[in-house]
Amino acid sequence: MNIVAFNKEYPVIEQSDELYIRALGLIPAVTQTLAKGPGQYVKGVAPKYLSRGKGSHVWDVDGNEFLDFTMGVGPLSLGYSYGPVNDAIKRQLEDGITFSLMHPLEVEVAELVRTVVPNAESIRFSKTGCDVTTAAVRLARAFTGRNKVLCCGYHGWHDWYIGVTDRNKGIPQQTQDLTYTFNYNDIQSVIDSIDSDTACIILEPIVFEAPKDNFLHKLKEVCTQNGTLLIFDEMWTGFRLAVGGAQEYFGVKADLACFSKAVANGMPLSILTGRADVMQLLEKEVFFFTTFGGEALSLAAAQTTIHELLDRRVPEYLAAQGTKLKHAFNQIADDHGVSFARCSGFGCRTIVTFDASFGNPLEMKSFVQQELIKRGILWTGFHNMSLSHTDADIEYTLSAYREILPMLKSAVDGKNVRSMLRGEPVEPVFRKTSNFNMKPKKAV
Repeated sequence: MNIVAFNKEYPVIEQSDELYIRALGLIPAVTQTLAKGPGQYVKGVAPKYLSRGKGSHVWDVDGNEFLDFTMGVGPLSLGYSYGPVNDAIKRQLEDGITFSLMHPLEVEVAELVRTVVPNAESIRFSKTGCDVTTAAVRLARAFTGRNKVLCCGYHGWHDWYIGVTDRNKGIPQQTQDLTYTFNYNDIQSVIDSIDSDTACIILEPIVFEAPKDNFLHKLKEVCTQNGTLLIFDEMWTGFRLAVGGAQEYFGVKADLACFSKAVANGMPLSILTGRADVMQLLEKEVFFFTTFGGEALSLAAAQTTIHELLDRRVPEYLAAQGTKLKHAFNQIADDHGVSFARCSGFGCRTIVTFDASFGNPLEMKSFVQQELIKRGILWTGFHNMSLSHTDADIEYTLSAYREILPMLKSAVDGKNVRSMLRGEPVEPVFRKTSNFNMKPKKAV
């Protein structure tokens, strides 16, 4: 599917707005996933509800078609409605979804994960990313007998993490006082913060910045020397950067590693892996069980997805397509003197950022998003690549940037970006505030 059918003007979104009005006052924040909510899109321009997807394209409830670079906020590594995965789900559906005893897929998928993920000596399944990051932190505390956590990145909504953000209402102060953050690529900030009560360091091994000066390897050394467990939150890197994630890509073994998103191509599944001596605490000492942990449709989807990722060398394809898009975007920006917009990151997932010294970054982002939506491209600043993103998709996107970036430069030069918006600009997700880049009080 290479052609995007879009309106000559901005899309009509009447049915989206009707659904939105029904949701107001009924669904708090109107969304189940913050990154999918209306605050991340230009209000009055962007659709709010999607009804179907195929490959790299989606259709909203008003029938407008878009080329999608959000891809379900990451899980769709192969693409929407991907045939082999759909077939696996349908076959399993005929036999059942959730059972009264364990299902063979629990063993089969665990064995498959062990073959592709480094250091996956033991495997447990759950449903969401924050399920397994929280289980990993609990395991680390149980294994080490310590309390404090050092983190770097985004790790979900549970108490131990979200207390370091400005959305920390309802989190006891005692809980907030146990989690601290450190700077990525700053090993000294880790050395200055770690102490004898630090149970674990948990981080996204990469977000958009590459590790420098063997940062991940040094982090592992610091943890080992201090008796602290190293946990990789591989929600984004797992099965995308490499099938075995950042551990495979960078050659660093974490003590525990957490996965979700890309492993099941959109079905809800998360995976906790790691050292057998740590994971064995889940036998009795640490409680981590859920009704839907062995749900069979998601496991069937994961089994097929992993085989597709391997057989079709998907991480290499994502890297190639995304790198091509990143370099071409930056070249277009350079050609038009747009020094304040840059695309960065790894090929499988890149981001466009805007220099605040030239104006409000959220307004600049909103303008680009608005004009991409007019041209039939759904975008929140990211290029989350999938196997379904074709060469034609990339070229179409670049042709849109060739039109939009000069328009943005004109608006920035004229200091009238805000007046060019046809609705309210996008909102920030949240700010990290509490204990941000703060050193915990040293244990004595």
